[in-house]
Amino acid sequence: MGKNEFEKGKKFSFADSITYAEKSVVSKHVLKKETGNISLMSFDKGEGLTEHTSPFDAVVHIVDGKADIVIDGVSNILETGDTVIMPANIPHSLSAVERFKMVLIMIRSKQ
Repeated sequence: MGKNEFEKGKKFSFADSITYAEKSVVSKHVLKKETGNISLMSFDKGEGLTEHTSPFDAVVHIVDGKADIVIDGVSNILETGDTVIMPANIPHSLSAVERFKMVLIMIRSKQ
């Protein structure tokens, strides 16, 4: 098992595997590989990630709460159960409309 990865072969719940921290963003690695990463993150209300780009496509799945994910200037309000793909090399930002938890899946491709 890689450092800070979840235990393989053992059932878990994304929503129950991370807690909220006041005025903070919390991040855990579910899997971390050369070919991509799966992370679990929680954001307290009002927290977020400023606009940035990534060289890889990324899937965001909301497991609890409500987020505003802006992709190329377009706001997307996502709530529990919603998913969006953030395309590679396109500016995006995330903010907590309400506190939220998300799974982030980044797939690497050859450059």
